[in-house]
Amino acid sequence: MNDDLGWNKIFGAILGTALVILGLTIAAQMIYAPHKAAKMGDAIAVAEDTSEGGAAVADTPPDWGTVLPAADVAAGLQVSTKCASCHTFTNGGADGTGPNNWGVIGRQPGSKPGFAYSSAMQDFGKKVPKWDYDHLYLFLAGPQNYISGTKMSFVGLKKPEDRINLIAWLRQQSSSPAAIPAPSPKAAAPAAGAKVAETGANATAPVSAAAGNATGTAGQTGSGAAAAPKSDATAPGAPPK
Repeated sequence: MNDDLGWNKIFGAILGTALVILGLTIAAQMIYAPHKAAKMGDAIAVAEDTSEGGAAVADTPPDWGTVLPAADVAAGLQVSTKCASCHTFTNGGADGTGPNNWGVIGRQPGSKPGFAYSSAMQDFGKKVPKWDYDHLYLFLAGPQNYISGTKMSFVGLKKPEDRINLIAWLRQQSSSPAAIPAPSPKAAAPAAGAKVAETGANATAPVSAAAGNATGTAGQTGSGAAAAPKSDATAPGAPPK
């Protein structure tokens, strides 16, 4: 009889402990239940640097014939690491959250076989025949702003030089890299004008200095020449000592 009561007490203690643990587990799950974000990805706002003052400059595509040959491709590779969590860039690489981007420059938006694009990107691809330098530059600045409804939640690259370097690197990730256009004459004209102005300013200073030196020398020479004849003319008429 005593033995039966002893076992009952042991089983009761075990059962009670199990119930307490179960209750604590359920309570913890209710308190610390994870909340899924409405949109995947972390959009981190980046404040623009206005410390230099002045009006904001319009973020328009650059002259690719000028900037691509001078771009830092190694820096573009470094920028691409920000995209590597969603994209691969190797030939035949697998799709991730985003499509494989080997040969993306020149490819029609929303057209890579086997990837489930958003309807917004598919609609964009119907209007834009290919990803060229200009469209990539503007898209990478803020994907959600440029194509409303795209699944790409990346906040974007705010610095123009980061986008230029990344595009220069992306261009090389292709079996047939896209051609670099010839530099625009309009873009080259201001630089040429600045060089001409600088050359003219540098050339004027020596001429002015030379003219000043010549004038000074002439003045000194004239003064000396006037004094010498007077001295020579006076000498013969001077009373002998």
